Amino acid sequence: MKLENMTNEELQASEKKLAVRYQQFKDAGLKLDLTRGKPSTAQLDLADGMEGLLKDKLISESGTDLRNYGGLDGISEARKLGSEMLGLLESEVIAGDHSSLTLMYLYLLYAHHLGSQGPDTAWVKEDKVKFLAIVPGYDRHFSICEELGIQLVSVIMLDDGPDMDAVEELVRNDSSIKGMWCVPKYSNPTGTVYSAEVVERIAALGKIAGPNFRVMWDNAYGVHDLFENSQELANVMDYCRKHGTEDNLILTASTSKISYAGGGISFLGASEKNLKYFRKHFSIMSIGPNKLNQQRNLLFLKNIAGVRQHMQKHAEILRPKFAMVQKHLENGLAGKGMGNWCKPQGGYFVSFDALPGLAQKIVSLAGEAGVKLTPAGATFPYGQDPNDNNIRLAPTFPSVEDLDQAMQIFVTCVQLASIRECL
Repeated sequence: MKLENMTNEELQASEKKLAVRYQQFKDAGLKLDLTRGKPSTAQLDLADGMEGLLKDKLISESGTDLRNYGGLDGISEARKLGSEMLGLLESEVIAGDHSSLTLMYLYLLYAHHLGSQGPDTAWVKEDKVKFLAIVPGYDRHFSICEELGIQLVSVIMLDDGPDMDAVEELVRNDSSIKGMWCVPKYSNPTGTVYSAEVVERIAALGKIAGPNFRVMWDNAYGVHDLFENSQELANVMDYCRKHGTEDNLILTASTSKISYAGGGISFLGASEKNLKYFRKHFSIMSIGPNKLNQQRNLLFLKNIAGVRQHMQKHAEILRPKFAMVQKHLENGLAGKGMGNWCKPQGGYFVSFDALPGLAQKIVSLAGEAGVKLTPAGATFPYGQDPNDNNIRLAPTFPSVEDLDQAMQIFVTCVQLASIRECL
């Protein structure tokens, strides 16, 4: 029965039953964790074939001794894979160590303090520096800006991507806005895939933005499809070339949720002019990435076709987990007016919107019953969800059996918090 149609007596009776069920969960002493989108052990096992591949392969195809210093841009084979994943030319890609987050942080650090294209372009020289944050979104993106003192301005996510009417109005009228964060395919946490129209409008922002504007295009889940015949993401650089805004785009990706999470390859893509200045600063702090690790990843994955084939094995592991989440949400909450949620076709998360004002309460109730969730508010800048209703669920790491238990508890907590709110 829908919450708004229940009588006070029905609400009280339901609350008593739910309270008993909730206490049983608390008494069970469970310890379950749905906080971060990590690959499971079974997913990591898929890449164990990398071990041993380096034997007699310590010299690259181009003749580089991979055991030695040098090669700031990464080995050419890795840059080629990065170009295939990002839709760029090989000359527009740097291949680094396992963390694309590191490359994102460094790019913004350099752009802010040293300038993206020389010292005169440093954002820090301006009175205010702002970035657009698409919400709900990825907390680590927000943390980078918070660390650098860059003010975050929220823009809501729609079904086909960011609210571009709002984005364009903000960018056109405020030259202190120097960029925006995008996770364009299977966005964290909503699972949204940007439409071709949205991609082109983002690519054209450089024509109306103030100087040194950058779109941070974090395509972290570009190959993380759960099902075949998934929605394709339009090539943003192709649109940038069309509009003459190549210098306004910075792209990142990695193989860290493809091979080993702690042992993949990261990629930073940009116009050759942007890379020239990034490389200048990057060379001060690095004498090159772990080329041996890049080599073993390439020997294992080979190319984009090999990546897609490998990701089908990931999907086989993840589909039952996402199905378990949807099963409990549908069975326990559908039609009850207690919240709504996304049904992603890929990526690592499920976004749940409770009734306004209840996210913190639900997360607290779940924690007391043994289910650790991402803190309420984490998907918004400064950890402050203005409606206190968004909760990010991360089903990838736990087993299907643990997810079964965790989702029973989560649904009970949503029901209990919603009914108590009505009472």
